[in-house]
Amino acid sequence: MDHNKFLNWDKLLLALLCIFLLLHYSGFVSPGLDEIILIIISVVGTLPVVLSAIRSLKEKKISVDLLASIALIASLLTKEWASAVFINLMLTSARIFGDYTESKAKAAIRGLLKLRPERVKIKRGSGISEVPLAQVKVGDLIVVESGDRVPVDGSIIDGEASVDQSSLTGESVPVMKLKNDKVFSSTLIASGSIVMKAEKIGKDTTLEKIIALVENSQNEKASIRTTADKFATWYIIITLIGSFVIYAIFRDVYLLLSLLLVACADDIAIAVPLAFLAAIGYAARRGVVIKGGGYLEQLSKVKTFILDKTGTITRGRMKVESLSVYNGYAESDLLMFAGMTEFFSEHPIAKTIAGYLKENNVKFEKPAIFNETPGKGISAVYKGKKLVAGKAEFMEEAGIKLTQKEKDDIIKIENEGYSATFIGFDGKLVGFISCADEIRPHVKDTIQRMRDLGVERVVMLTGDNEKVAKRVAAESGITDFHANLLPEDKIAYVKKYLGTSSKVAMVGDGVNDAASLALSDVGIAMGAIGSDAAIEAADIALMRDDFKEIPEIIDLGRYTGKIARQDFWIWGIVNAAGLILVFAKVFGPEGASAYNFVTDFLPLINSMRLFNLHLKLK
Repeated sequence: MDHNKFLNWDKLLLALLCIFLLLHYSGFVSPGLDEIILIIISVVGTLPVVLSAIRSLKEKKISVDLLASIALIASLLTKEWASAVFINLMLTSARIFGDYTESKAKAAIRGLLKLRPERVKIKRGSGISEVPLAQVKVGDLIVVESGDRVPVDGSIIDGEASVDQSSLTGESVPVMKLKNDKVFSSTLIASGSIVMKAEKIGKDTTLEKIIALVENSQNEKASIRTTADKFATWYIIITLIGSFVIYAIFRDVYLLLSLLLVACADDIAIAVPLAFLAAIGYAARRGVVIKGGGYLEQLSKVKTFILDKTGTITRGRMKVESLSVYNGYAESDLLMFAGMTEFFSEHPIAKTIAGYLKENNVKFEKPAIFNETPGKGISAVYKGKKLVAGKAEFMEEAGIKLTQKEKDDIIKIENEGYSATFIGFDGKLVGFISCADEIRPHVKDTIQRMRDLGVERVVMLTGDNEKVAKRVAAESGITDFHANLLPEDKIAYVKKYLGTSSKVAMVGDGVNDAASLALSDVGIAMGAIGSDAAIEAADIALMRDDFKEIPEIIDLGRYTGKIARQDFWIWGIVNAAGLILVFAKVFGPEGASAYNFVTDFLPLINSMRLFNLHLKLK
């Protein structure tokens, strides 16, 4: 019997239980018929609970259904029919409630699939035809116009568009996509139009991978859920032993039955998993894929964060930081000469300078003679005079003598961890342009917030030299860093920190840092959208390239853990109160079962607060 059939059976059983209880208490049915009806519905409702308990015992597990089965069988043997109906009403309602809330959490993710178009415009030759999405093949050319959803993952081969990627990343601001850029299934073309080449279809698309990971995440239990299972096992054993000790003392079968009816509840077994499922679903809608509740819970306990510099603290791209000029030249002269020398170069720093010139509308002439010396610099001729750009030693090789002040300035800028490109003309130094790997905005504030959340140590690892590492660490508010590292060195440092007593999280780009991510207690991949390696290597994948998400997820883990612990407290308090009322003779078996039914929903309702996580986390 499949899951839907079980759910439909529970709904029918719930309806029958409610109807027969109403008939019982209304007095409309004769006592003889009333008893027959209650016997039948009690036995029918008890059977699935007993079968579930037997299955658990075969698997060498003690479940809440065992305690419920004993209580139900005892109710039937003592002819407490109404008590049996009440406890079945509680168990059936809990099963339906759990199915409903779980499906609600999963539907929020599966609903993303509705964003895919059913039909796709395929370009073949000069013509365009519409075909069902299922017929799209890798390599097909697809036309996506303004207002359309991108049907598969691929690359733009023609056109440009502003793309809303909120369905995958959670970011509301559209991103400009140009030729050769990647686009992803379910994203929306806000303006413009493109022709894209299909590269990933069906289950291989980023959207489908995210959905599959979230749906499978519940197979990995959070330790608090494991604790709940262990606690429930001991709770059941102690309750059974205690109940029979009390019976041996008081010799009151109705007291024994009342105790069992108060104690048998599966609310905590549903409420705790529900809390983590809701949190994982919430994170996925924000563009954060968490592979299981255990990683979310562990993240809230992490005391040491190891951050890879490039791609995590910095963007992994250079930025012009400052301009310095000498010998009577102006900054406009420095930029003009830089344009002439860097225009043809493919070096990353040359491209950074060229981009800066374009942003600032700097005009320059293209040199007639141009020569690049790999690893050193560029030489050109302007107005019959030699123009050079590159490292400081390249200036001296070109016959440009540096004054002591110029040498001191060079030493200072290099000690501060900047990369300087020097420009010389006609035997004199014009100046230099300082560049650095661009630090992400708000990094320092984000790291401080992580510390405020209880993170004790933040460590930066980098392959860059000591000077660059020191500058980035200082600007980011990081005191611990290690420079000049090879990939294997990073792994060694992760192992070193794992040797401490605290939990360790590693944050990297998910490709170069795959081994370190997999090794740490919690691996977090930055900017994982479209990267299979990042999604596979990390325990938590941030689709959006936003470092600020990390404290948000720490906060989410702590809030979820708080809700789960509250579920335990609620469960314990209501059970303790029920036992006191039973010993005080306020409740008999029927009252105990009714009390259990009413209070059973309190932990579940508490966990449902996590479905309102659009509100500010407390």
